[in-house]
Amino acid sequence: MKYKLLLCITVLMLCVAARPIPKVISEGSIHTIENFESEFIAPRNVHVWLPDGYTVEKKYPVLYMHDGHMLFDPTNTWNKQEWGVDEVVSKLIKDGKVPPFIVVGIDSLDDTRYQEYFPEKAQVYAKNSSESIPEAFLEIDFMADNYLQFLVKELKPFIKSKYSVSTKREDTALMGSSMGGLISMYALSEYPNEFGKAACISTHFPGWVPEQSNGIGGSIVAYMSDNFPEAGNHKIYYDFGTEDLDSFYEPYQVLVDELMKTKGYTNSDWLTFKDEGAGHNEVSWNKRLHIPMTFLFQAKPKS
Repeated sequence: MKYKLLLCITVLMLCVAARPIPKVISEGSIHTIENFESEFIAPRNVHVWLPDGYTVEKKYPVLYMHDGHMLFDPTNTWNKQEWGVDEVVSKLIKDGKVPPFIVVGIDSLDDTRYQEYFPEKAQVYAKNSSESIPEAFLEIDFMADNYLQFLVKELKPFIKSKYSVSTKREDTALMGSSMGGLISMYALSEYPNEFGKAACISTHFPGWVPEQSNGIGGSIVAYMSDNFPEAGNHKIYYDFGTEDLDSFYEPYQVLVDELMKTKGYTNSDWLTFKDEGAGHNEVSWNKRLHIPMTFLFQAKPKS
């Protein structure tokens, strides 16, 4: 219970009860699979957004997004905010900046969000760290490896069986914010042959309460140093704001940027964006969502 209180302070857990089903109020269509059963994690809703003109005659790239209940409909989110995924992606498609693609939004659950999204193997690095690590953190039973097994072994095959999606690594992407940024990075590291790109929005690299000095963030970077894929087959996007919770992120992002250079990433397959004045909320993420979407899915110029 003591670590749950700390996590609520940093707004890492969402304070809502049952997850209502979102409605698309812009373009495209949304299908919700209620209480998707899993061998690895607790059931939760999964939302599949299809762009206008979707047809089984073609194969679509697919983007898996965490905190799926926050993506489409502000009328039933806890803070009355949304990412506006349907509006942003539809406009990008209309403007010819990205090809049509499918978005799969996966709900998180209040009681297990932190445990499912924190890079599980980074805890081992923390346990072996010479820095002072909060005892409460070391006692947590993390579930990220189970969450990723759910993605790879259950959800991806289901999406393939029900929708016309490309199964190529380069057409399969991940995106999330805060702790969702961490799990996106972790998925790319643990399953580099399954996912070809990821966008980590306002990534919570401190890994814990950022006001408290501890080595958890350093342990995450150490994990990345050993496990993040070398450049060549992947694209990665990071960003952060400068207000409220995001104001703590830049020192960690500087370390991650140096790591990207070491692994051979260049501006063709890696982008870090600093959003001056932006905070840690869906309104801020919506305003810059076109940047990671375009970077990940930019349409190839016609020959």
